[in-house]
Amino acid sequence: MPSPYRALFAAPGSKAFSAAGFLGRMPLSMMGIGVVTMVSQLTGRYGLAGALSATIALAAAVAGPQVSRLVDRHGQRRVLRPATLISLVAGALLLFAAHYGWPDWVLFVACVGIGCVPSVGAMIRARWAALYRGTPQLHTAYSFESVIDEMCFIFGPIISIGLSTAWFPEAGPLLAGCFLAVGVFWLTAQRSTEPAPHPREKHEKQGGDSALRTPGLQVLVATFVATGAIFGAVDVVTVAFADEQGHKAAASVVLALYAAGSCAAGLVFGLMRFKGAPERRWLLGICAMAVSMIPLLLVGNLPFLAVALFVSGMAVAPTMITTMSLIEEHVPRAQLTEGMTWVSTGLAVGVALGSSMAGWVIDAAGADAGYGVPAVSGAVAVAVGFLGYRRLSRPAPRREGTVEQHSEREERHVA
Repeated sequence: MPSPYRALFAAPGSKAFSAAGFLGRMPLSMMGIGVVTMVSQLTGRYGLAGALSATIALAAAVAGPQVSRLVDRHGQRRVLRPATLISLVAGALLLFAAHYGWPDWVLFVACVGIGCVPSVGAMIRARWAALYRGTPQLHTAYSFESVIDEMCFIFGPIISIGLSTAWFPEAGPLLAGCFLAVGVFWLTAQRSTEPAPHPREKHEKQGGDSALRTPGLQVLVATFVATGAIFGAVDVVTVAFADEQGHKAAASVVLALYAAGSCAAGLVFGLMRFKGAPERRWLLGICAMAVSMIPLLLVGNLPFLAVALFVSGMAVAPTMITTMSLIEEHVPRAQLTEGMTWVSTGLAVGVALGSSMAGWVIDAAGADAGYGVPAVSGAVAVAVGFLGYRRLSRPAPRREGTVEQHSEREERHVA
């Protein structure tokens, strides 16, 4: 591991909460694709599978910011444990309903409950921010977390799809629930690195009722709805495409290469130090992700698809890292966890839309046509990014502990 990454773990407790965060985030990449694989195997209905995956994402989009807002006010331990229990019980209901062929509405109810899963990535980034706020190490920490996210997306689909196809259909989602339980309860047992909560009174004085009122955050969330549609559609279409090619299990390897490209780019990006406006790098990243979807329209076999997804993945992590830096600039400190979760919510809504649309397109016209969904989604992301760019480039409101940072931004934009 390069020395800047090694230096991150000089802080006491950082290794433990990072390891717990890795386990707690594995379900992020395992549950949705696991449900798609499980339901498609048990019923042969990709439309239903995509709709159920979309329901989980939408439910998480609704519940996630509320859970994170409670975390900002009351602390991680008091909020994450009950939220996780609700999600685990709902996950058990989904497995029983799918296995025994219960009515579709039961599957959807269970998926709504699964959506109460907390945004573990936001919780870990909040801990890094509490340790390294205002220092260059925070950029490295966010880069490291993006690499961890991509590692989850490398191994998660392989494990989930592999277990569900080689063992029994419910194996992937079942293991995802186990990872969630161990990760969250291990994380919340670590009190020394838990960020201090911000009571309601202080929260209202510093930023109002919701972090989403911040104009810059609104742009990031809206853009990441379209970006999430790319991710959701790519997952579902890739599984269907591999199935049509007669190698359904290979979908996990292809999707892992998509994440591997992002992981490699994130590692390099974390070692770099940038000058100038971060919003410009962010917009460039959005454009790169959109352009990288075009070759997918020409895929004819799995090897070509694997190469195309690896290359397109290289735009993902740098964009996500820059997004977290922009959140740090535009969202009040007392609402940082909520602000990060709103971006995850935008992604979740997009994943829901993308996976659902892709599922219906696949059922109607086949997997080849399905890759039109991420291509269109990328174009929408670019359009929204350009339309909202001025909101991101304006100096953010002054916040506690960031006066010098915003003064520099004001001088830069005046110049």
